Amino acid sequence: MITFTSCLLAVPFILAALQRGSADKTGLVSEKLEAANRLVEEEVVSGRVGAAALLVARNGVVALEKSYGRLSRDPGSPSCKPDSVFLVASISKPVTALAVMRLVEQGQIGLDDLVKNYFPGFTGGGRERITIRNLLTHTTGLPDMLPENIPLRKRQAPLKDYVSATLCTPLLFSPGSRVSYQSMGLLLAGSVVERVSGKTLDHFLQAEIFGPLKMRCSSMGLGQRKIKDTVRCELPASGELIMTEADRSWDWNSAYWRKLGAPWGGMHSSVTDIGALLQTMLEGGRPILGEKTVRMMVTDQNAGLDKPWGLGWKVGADAFYDGSPALAFGHEGATGTLCWADPARQLVFVLFTNRPLDNDKTNFLRRVSKAVSDAALP
Repeated sequence: MITFTSCLLAVPFILAALQRGSADKTGLVSEKLEAANRLVEEEVVSGRVGAAALLVARNGVVALEKSYGRLSRDPGSPSCKPDSVFLVASISKPVTALAVMRLVEQGQIGLDDLVKNYFPGFTGGGRERITIRNLLTHTTGLPDMLPENIPLRKRQAPLKDYVSATLCTPLLFSPGSRVSYQSMGLLLAGSVVERVSGKTLDHFLQAEIFGPLKMRCSSMGLGQRKIKDTVRCELPASGELIMTEADRSWDWNSAYWRKLGAPWGGMHSSVTDIGALLQTMLEGGRPILGEKTVRMMVTDQNAGLDKPWGLGWKVGADAFYDGSPALAFGHEGATGTLCWADPARQLVFVLFTNRPLDNDKTNFLRRVSKAVSDAALP
């Protein structure tokens, strides 16, 4: 039987950057991998998706890396490329967690530290019991989005205003008693990184994560690039965060949101970069983290509660497609993105689109995930 630890170390560290190869070299069934490719092609050709990029790798070798569509629907818009930059939304969350865990390894933060130690006055209503671990496992009792979320966005509030509001917002339940997805927990986690390191989160990530892994297309916030050179997000027409043309000053494509660098959803990246990050996690975390830390991050921390979660990473059976294994880890993003890795099969999957998850009722990302999984021989 393959253990999780042996899976992490099954591929030599030299492959972390991902090498180019072919499906045959990776043990993937070419015909079935092509079926996954066709699913994406058909969605773009039909016009249901404007832009997409897909990367599939196994054993550190990229078997499929392809892009589809154009950066926007404007006439003459450039073609999307494998290294095109997308706003990845909540894939930002495990990356923010990586920043926290860098400081945990350095002894500057403890997972069981009380958050009130970093934010004096964060007490009352159970807040004084919230730990750093709670922030990363969605067990704080904080809401996903603040009640004043839309007004904050409309007035283009800085991140410190979101933090101030989060520190006094009522909890939904007693910390540690249940699991409820909460972006505001990751906001506070990113703020703790800034307070401890003395650096802004974007600069910390560049120095400690993106730089060492050569993730040249990644930044928390827009970085030095121009919005027109990135993939334009289409806007959610349903769900909690509906956006229309009237919201152009603060929507996902606005200069405000792209530059804000929200720790829960403001990261920009490419499928190539996220593929390299997942491969690094499969190989034990070097040079950014140690193997023990990586194992903690991708192992369920919520035993006895109603939903599994790692430290920043989503885990658990069926998390990424029907039948996905419990040991798989990854994350999705509301802008239409999904990534995951399967340690047992050393399989990496990254699919970015510009169609919001709330606009897709067909589970498209999960269907492509299943097709890729079916291409992987046991």
